[in-house]
Amino acid sequence: MSADHRSAPAWSHIEDFLCAHEADRIPHPGGTLLEHLARVAALLAEWGTDSAVQAAGLCHAAYGTDGFDGALLGLDERDTLVELVGHRAEALVYLYASCGRAAVYPRLGRDEQPLFHDRFTGDDHTPPEEDLRAFLAITVANELDVLTHNSELAERHGPSLYEFFARVRDLLPAAAWQACLDRIGPQ
Repeated sequence: MSADHRSAPAWSHIEDFLCAHEADRIPHPGGTLLEHLARVAALLAEWGTDSAVQAAGLCHAAYGTDGFDGALLGLDERDTLVELVGHRAEALVYLYASCGRAAVYPRLGRDEQPLFHDRFTGDDHTPPEEDLRAFLAITVANELDVLTHNSELAERHGPSLYEFFARVRDLLPAAAWQACLDRIGPQ
């Protein structure tokens, strides 16, 4: 993705799909939800994550999130997203969307095998490390983009997010941890 956050041709079909589901009309810090999603995917690309993680970043709000209620797709439409981005990327989108943050965030970086609470089903599970790493990269990219575009949220949540990201820095791409230091680290 280029610096202006327009998708490379490989992502245009995903952006077209997101537009068809009105992501380009939903307000979000820094413009629209679509602009935010593209910036998240661009950060993930900058950090060297694989294409499935980048695609998941581009679609991370498809089912809504614990911090963003609007859903572009219902959970009964998961096959639609699988067809668009593939099984691995869709599974990461679901993991991100289903995360019960109040239960999960405090466990990460503290529990050797952190349980994930699925806010949709109420079930707890421990994701494989590869999925945990991808989840955390998407989380950092999402939060840094939001904080960059909303100074009130940055002031209110920046310090606690920095503490959280510092706890899990060994699971982050090195460039993601550096971005945390640069954008929300101790001044």
